[in-house]
Amino acid sequence: MKILAVDSSGNTASVAVYIDGVITALNSVNNNKTHSQTLLPMIEHAMKQAGIDVLELNAVAAAEGPGSFTGLRIGASTVKGLSFAAGVPVVPVSTLAALAYNFAGMGGIICPVMDARRGQVYSAVYSFSGDCGDIINEIYGPRALALDEVLDTLCDNHPDERVIFLGDGVLVHENRIREVMRDRAYIALSHQRFQSAASVAMLAAQMYEAGKYVDGADFEPIYLRLSQAERERMEKGSGK
Repeated sequence: MKILAVDSSGNTASVAVYIDGVITALNSVNNNKTHSQTLLPMIEHAMKQAGIDVLELNAVAAAEGPGSFTGLRIGASTVKGLSFAAGVPVVPVSTLAALAYNFAGMGGIICPVMDARRGQVYSAVYSFSGDCGDIINEIYGPRALALDEVLDTLCDNHPDERVIFLGDGVLVHENRIREVMRDRAYIALSHQRFQSAASVAMLAAQMYEAGKYVDGADFEPIYLRLSQAERERMEKGSGK
């Protein structure tokens, strides 16, 4: 099985090539350049590193969101084009699930936190099971909400478990997380904290085998919230 995976849902742009259970190429950059500048060259480079052609792919995979509106749109248009060119389906992978997969094989609770601004975060809660610890279990699905709502849920329903926090929201909210969770909070180190297309690819392989993919023309990002432009139009329309 050959899968090209892309994650452009946050500041980090990441591309990976998966071949028969192995990540054969992985490129990631977090240099404040726009994904429209970096993504296609990264894809071309990764494919050359892996030594395969687009026409050899079985699928392309993408982080479907939530995340940056602009980044998700760039990623979606890119994988749609690749899907059409290669004649293969798109495997849509939750950005938050892929973040959690950075800690596949670990015990405890995994809580990705992405900064959604306007006083909110994108978050979900996962655990892992299976002989290899690679089966992801969704405890609470992706939501846009205040960080304290996430922490209250963890304290109320998982009072004795260690929680691993990761994602760009950790940079913004680390002090509050430590204040509430105390020694039950493990803050991911930088090399595990951000989006990685390798995790997207590994989850996509499981999903592809389970038939969880879509035609490229039908693939759309999941935003969870209206964009700023949409909110401003609604506010103007309501006279606010």
